[in-house]
Amino acid sequence: MNKKTANVLKITLPLVLGVFLVLYSLSKVSVSELLIYAKKANYTWIALGMFLGLLSHLSRAYRWLFQLEPMGYKVKFANSVMAVFATYLINYTIPRAGEVARATILTNYEGVPFEKGFGTIVAERIADLIVMLGIIVVTLCLQFDFIYGFLIEKFNLSKIVIGAFILSVLAVVFFCFIKKSKSKIALKLKNLVAGLIEGATSVFKMKKKWAYIFHTLFIWTMYLLMFYITSFAITELEGVSIGAILIGFISASFSIAATNGGIGSYPLAIYAAFSIFGIAEEPSIAFGWIMWAAQTLMIIIFGGLSLIYLPIYNRKKA
Repeated sequence: MNKKTANVLKITLPLVLGVFLVLYSLSKVSVSELLIYAKKANYTWIALGMFLGLLSHLSRAYRWLFQLEPMGYKVKFANSVMAVFATYLINYTIPRAGEVARATILTNYEGVPFEKGFGTIVAERIADLIVMLGIIVVTLCLQFDFIYGFLIEKFNLSKIVIGAFILSVLAVVFFCFIKKSKSKIALKLKNLVAGLIEGATSVFKMKKKWAYIFHTLFIWTMYLLMFYITSFAITELEGVSIGAILIGFISASFSIAATNGGIGSYPLAIYAAFSIFGIAEEPSIAFGWIMWAAQTLMIIIFGGLSLIYLPIYNRKKA
């Protein structure tokens, strides 16, 4: 497969998957039924959820300044905010293109070399991944009995143990092979892992590391609260357990990587998580669509305004 074909597939496959998942979701709950849920929804909770989402994005933009400052770049907060919103908007069109655009915006308007700007974004994603893994671990601890019981009920325990053992052995063998091998693929993997470790530990070397850590935790706290608060908008979800919220949040977070901005996959991911707790199909999917639509609307508004105002703002400054 040549590079051009691979690039086309990277763009088209998520779009095709997104369209398929939208149609599949609508086969579960029709548009007319979704509109009924949308009319009955409490928009005060939805607006509060959007506000919490906005705070997380502003915190992300401010956190970025802590990474750029040690390299000698004093970036304007306004440019950082607009670059972050532009990133989210562009990711709805081409997956991961937003990160490239974000670094490019910094290069064009703040003179930060692309490689350095992009490197800070990669390090930022590593920090976010660590927090996400922490949320997963906490969820597993809090819901261990429930998850264990669910796995026992749905799957054969001996097969799970054997499968886990085989995967562990394969992982150890693969690690030993990569460590000793001098092939191009092995060297690339070793460089990738080394870069990830360096990026993750670089946080502790910056002057304002505690402020950086605070904003990282604040961002994810806002994400969680946004998800939880918005669930109050659907009457049928009253009294939903914290376990369902945590697992639904984790499932929905991973769904965003599957399609452009989580289109189609986001509501189904929430439904899949909530169904484990016996929550009905219709309110689960309706909540997923309302949650996704509210955050997408905010990104379209602020992302669009950012792309329009960026050259105007920086021309005035110049």
